[in-house]
Amino acid sequence: MKEEIQYDVIILGGGLAGLTLSIQLKKSNPEISILVLERRATEAPAAAHKVGESTVELGTHYLREILDLKSYLDKKQLPKYGLRFYLTPQHKEDLTKRVEIGPRVKLPVPSHQLDRGIFENELCRITSDLGCKLILGASVKEVNFSDDFHEVLYSKSGDKFSAKGKWVVDATGRAGVLKRKLGFQRPLDHDVNAVWFRYNCVIDVDDWSADPVWSGQLKPGLRKLGTIHFMDHGYWVWIIPLTEGSTSIGIVADQKLHPFDSLNTHEKAIQWLEKNEPQCAEKFKEKKDDLLDFMILKHYAHHSGKFYSGERWGVTGESGAFLDPFYSPGTDFISLSNCWLHDLITRYLSGEDVSVRSIIYERVHTALIDNWLPIYQNKYPLMGNTQIMVCKIFWDFATYWSIQVPIFVNNGFTNIRLLTRLSSESESIFQRLGKLNNQVQNLFVAWSPYEKETFTHKYFDPLEIDFLKNFQQNIGKKTATPEELLARLESNMNVLEKIASELFRRVNTVVNNQPYDLVVNPYQMDLSVGPGDGPENLFGTDTLISEDIDKFWMYSFSKDPVITA
Repeated sequence: MKEEIQYDVIILGGGLAGLTLSIQLKKSNPEISILVLERRATEAPAAAHKVGESTVELGTHYLREILDLKSYLDKKQLPKYGLRFYLTPQHKEDLTKRVEIGPRVKLPVPSHQLDRGIFENELCRITSDLGCKLILGASVKEVNFSDDFHEVLYSKSGDKFSAKGKWVVDATGRAGVLKRKLGFQRPLDHDVNAVWFRYNCVIDVDDWSADPVWSGQLKPGLRKLGTIHFMDHGYWVWIIPLTEGSTSIGIVADQKLHPFDSLNTHEKAIQWLEKNEPQCAEKFKEKKDDLLDFMILKHYAHHSGKFYSGERWGVTGESGAFLDPFYSPGTDFISLSNCWLHDLITRYLSGEDVSVRSIIYERVHTALIDNWLPIYQNKYPLMGNTQIMVCKIFWDFATYWSIQVPIFVNNGFTNIRLLTRLSSESESIFQRLGKLNNQVQNLFVAWSPYEKETFTHKYFDPLEIDFLKNFQQNIGKKTATPEELLARLESNMNVLEKIASELFRRVNTVVNNQPYDLVVNPYQMDLSVGPGDGPENLFGTDTLISEDIDKFWMYSFSKDPVITA
């Protein structure tokens, strides 16, 4: 047994989560000693086979601003021009007829399509240059906790080693070294599977039609650099461009509606696409000789009963919890975990007792996961309902852009006093957002048996919806004080409450043929019962919100007031 020197932090796993944490810790305090143990023995290939190629606003802010990687990302990785969705599955033979959601111009806040192999190799170089010790080919065998230094046993090239650290962080992904050791896995009822593969060529949906009207709906090149989603009942298919001219393809499907054994090989996946997305299948079959690889992941969703411990350990990335790749949230949760761990570790090394702080961070992290879950759980059957999905996507954008990202950008997730006001106080913003989001997601489910219309040749740009445009443009806005941030979040919550109320009014009019001009309590609204009552949280029609929703509402209905005797 060969003994290593003692470290302040030992990070198990040198993938995206572990490497970014090591860089964040070392950049903020160059004196911290860090050991990173990565099982992979060599550099990652240029087209490394990992999920997590698409970033969104929160994770992008972490990479660009907190880690200061913006220059590298702009020069070496592809820009991402938003999330792009193709609905209306009745027109699967011709995407120009499908309802399309996506920005017509570049979004104000940048994001990226990451070639994970190239990116993680760069992160390895950066963390080594900063002075972290990175060992490739290291297989972690055991972690032994103690009051002084934790011990990590690992092997490399047949030799056995022992390393000691004040802190141990598990970033081993689905291997979950600490989760398996301590048994804090939580069951999660979200049975969805994924397969994905790469072609060594460019796939540009703009080339799939010569229709000049369709092509001219937005600036050239924007479709190619978006994260593409084709959607129908129980599934979505992604297309993501990567550097080096390769393309990532993925199929994510509900097990109950699309059994895993119907798409778990490349041949089966193409056959499945022929049935479910024939235009995709036709275009992909042309590229069969360019196939680079194929991977499967069954029942990928998992939860965690523990994230951070005052006993000087924690988990980050998929070692903790993972819900779903829809909306590309993986890098977001890495960013949140790493910022909480960074705060705990640096405070501890400065002599502070972080026991209470670790409990608060864990509670907030768990609440965020639990509040995100309704976005996905039992929602895959909605993906074939066009009007519902337009409303859902814009609602999900609104909640994300208005609350979570501004808090992160303003360092609110590591401000204990602010977190307490956001999460623990009666009628706090987090509690209200969780209740409100659950009500709206339930509304979409209750609406689904009645939503059967086929819509054709519709295009919706989120930045043409004023409330979404305002949320997006203000994402990066820094506030002077926590009080100013709270006031901004409260204002945003008020907008969300009005959006929820307006959605109910419209759905209720279509489904129940009831008058439009109802006063709604969005925390009690129920299609089978009614709009809810008060005395608080009651919202009548807001003209500006109503006009905004008019822009993406495809059903005809009357806004005429009820005439009473």
